[in-house]
Amino acid sequence: MSIEARIAGFTHQARVDADAFDIMRLALFDWAVCAIAGRTEPVARILREHARIESVHGSALVVGGDTAPPSRAALINGVTSHALDYDDTHFAHIGHTSVAVVPAALAVVPDADLDAVIRTALIGSEVAVRIGLWLGRDHYQVGFHQTATAGAFGAAMAASRLIGLTEAQTVTALGIAATKAAGLKSQFGTMGKPLNAGLAAETGVLAAQWAAAGMTSSNTGLSGALGFAATHHGAADEIAFDGMGTRWLMRDVSHKFHACCHGLHAMLEALAGAGGPVHSATVATHPRWISVCNTPAPRTGLEAKFSYRFTAAMALSGISTARIENFNDDIVADPALVALRDRITVQEDPALTEMQARVRLTLTDGTTQEVFHDLNAPIPTEQRADRLMEKARAVVGRALADDLWQAVQSCDRVRLTALLQRPSC
Repeated sequence: MSIEARIAGFTHQARVDADAFDIMRLALFDWAVCAIAGRTEPVARILREHARIESVHGSALVVGGDTAPPSRAALINGVTSHALDYDDTHFAHIGHTSVAVVPAALAVVPDADLDAVIRTALIGSEVAVRIGLWLGRDHYQVGFHQTATAGAFGAAMAASRLIGLTEAQTVTALGIAATKAAGLKSQFGTMGKPLNAGLAAETGVLAAQWAAAGMTSSNTGLSGALGFAATHHGAADEIAFDGMGTRWLMRDVSHKFHACCHGLHAMLEALAGAGGPVHSATVATHPRWISVCNTPAPRTGLEAKFSYRFTAAMALSGISTARIENFNDDIVADPALVALRDRITVQEDPALTEMQARVRLTLTDGTTQEVFHDLNAPIPTEQRADRLMEKARAVVGRALADDLWQAVQSCDRVRLTALLQRPSC
């Protein structure tokens, strides 16, 4: 059986695991918080205004107000929810799942039951993670952004299931997505990074809609001799699909509790255990993160989100990296933070996993201290929910966070839509 046929079969036949469903429901809540918080970001405003200029109207919700056709709404909402880079990550494929898949699932059938949206978003996210693994680390390391590439296929599968494509049409949707999916890591630190997420969501919706309309495509768009893996530096390791349908990798999704690149989070969690005033520090991290979030001297708040040295200086100075507003253009010029930043060294350590960081601190009294954290340490669902609620209240306020929680937990789509469409002030 081809990879494409296996994915299509899973998309249509999967029975959702209850624990994985609970995690995906938390992911939807976190996605909504990030989307509402991101609606005032310049890139979100640009896309909403562009849709207004073009007089684009439709039946699908746009976060921050208005409506648009499903593909346009998926684009805008994907960008908006990733604009602050505060959304979930899955380290198995080094990418963000919810910002690509949830906007497609919400948009493609605007009146679908929210329970069905969560289930299809879970299936699409699982496909995105599996394809990310199938493409492998080299695909990411050479410069492709898995959120955009693998995410587009996950979005296409969520959309395909929701609109009721046959398995043959779903294979076609994969082929269409294969010729349209794109996204580069060179966009990191610019508006192009959240655009990658929106383009993935848009691709997913269009691939499903075009397949439903009768468009044809290669049945081996992913795995063929000139398919996506072969032309995009993919490993095509079929072990990535082992256990698909019985073992849900989305149960291991990581949610962000710091408003910056997820590659920095192990270090920041480790620094929470630091004690005493620090003179200098040496950060050890997995080599793959060096090309992602090691901007040595960020010039903007956005670039600071991709800087080991600067976020470490913030954390060691008692400045919360959980608060979005702390990543601004003024803070990167603060003389005290810049001075501390310049006393922080970042080193590769291949003995560490991508989820780990170790920091050696030299205190002002000359003593040393070492702290370590592993993001792969399991978090009970209840504790994860508590931390997400704490984050949500800090980001959008207690009242709105509580309203969003109730809407998602009760699968009340009408209420969730109303909250998402509140205009930004």
